[in-house]
Amino acid sequence: MTDGRLSRLSLNQETIKQWSLPELTEGCVKAGIGMVGLWRAPVQAYGVERTARLLADAGLTVTSLCRGGFFTALDPAERARALDDNRAAIDEAAALSTDTLVLVSGGLPPGSRDLYGARERVADALAELAPYAATRGVRLAIEPLHP
Repeated sequence: MTDGRLSRLSLNQETIKQWSLPELTEGCVKAGIGMVGLWRAPVQAYGVERTARLLADAGLTVTSLCRGGFFTALDPAERARALDDNRAAIDEAAALSTDTLVLVSGGLPPGSRDLYGARERVADALAELAPYAATRGVRLAIEPLHP
């Protein structure tokens, strides 16, 4: 690390999405940045366990994993898939040793104007996922619902 001026900075992977995970790791180490916020797609492409090893070996801390969520679908099968995907995201966050999974609640389903119903589906999903996340040591950081 450099002189510590950047010790409280966490670089979000999306900011420099053109970098591979090894490039992100190298760039952070060279710049003296000790923390990163990751996104699921590039982590999954590189491999969750492989990413965890890469960052740990470099001494980087993962501050968050983005993103889970998308809870507002009307179709029960689609909602069940979203819950399964969010459990997987929670597991990925735990494997990366981060305590924060960022959730994008989701907007109104196409053609719907039922904001109350969408909020209710978000609350139901969170009520189901929160206990699981707690057992894995992961907080659910919720972005607000917006149509």
